[in-house]
Amino acid sequence: MSSTEIRELAHKTQIKNGRQQSTKNDAARQIVHSYGHQHAIRMRLLNLESLQARRADLSADVLHHLDRTTSTVSKPVIWRRMVKGRRDDVSNVVDFSRISGVSLEIISRELIRYSLFNLPAAHCLPEDHALLRLLPVELLTQLEIPVLAFQEPDVYKIHRARSTGALHFRNQGSRNDWVWVEAATEEMYGVLRRRLPAKLVALLKVRDHRCDGTVRRVAGVQMLTPVNSRRLSDLHGLVTVQMREVMRGFTIVYIGTIRG
Repeated sequence: MSSTEIRELAHKTQIKNGRQQSTKNDAARQIVHSYGHQHAIRMRLLNLESLQARRADLSADVLHHLDRTTSTVSKPVIWRRMVKGRRDDVSNVVDFSRISGVSLEIISRELIRYSLFNLPAAHCLPEDHALLRLLPVELLTQLEIPVLAFQEPDVYKIHRARSTGALHFRNQGSRNDWVWVEAATEEMYGVLRRRLPAKLVALLKVRDHRCDGTVRRVAGVQMLTPVNSRRLSDLHGLVTVQMREVMRGFTIVYIGTIRG
């Protein structure tokens, strides 16, 4: 497989940034000078940091400059996933089953599976189906997912995934977006790198009064699964996927596993 990411990143750092900072008059010379100057500064800083790590005898001015340059580097802010757009026609699991068309048995079974594999033993949801069906539930229609911008290590863009069920979205048809779900370790699913495509069916807040009203933010999805041993097809060079047959394709996952 061929990737253009390295070439595009090199184009940005070596040419694009230099042209934006130039006066556009004899830009080629200014681009070369700008990149060479920045590269020399970076190499100098790396050398000084290496000497500092080895406890070399550096002047007070150099140490002060190193402290200033390292302190100005801030980590990117990690934004939380937010769910919005509460619907008023759902108050518990029974209402959600009626609205979504998914049977109560499947929903209860998925909630128990999610609880056993994702929650601490002291905070698991009840395994009694009768108690599960009475848990307070909020149904929402929008999930905001922070995604790192391409080639920008500290800039996030917000992807908005919608799930309206059977309701119309902006006076048109219903909207239930396709998303990527982190479903396994990186060794699994071949070139998909532990992510699987899924259709967003529902966004839920499940409240458990036994744990001081703790809220579980989960999503109901219809997962796809790769075929042909997760390899690229010789016909079109893509990975072939199909709908899962288990539990009619309905799966409950933590919203933190949805990657955009």
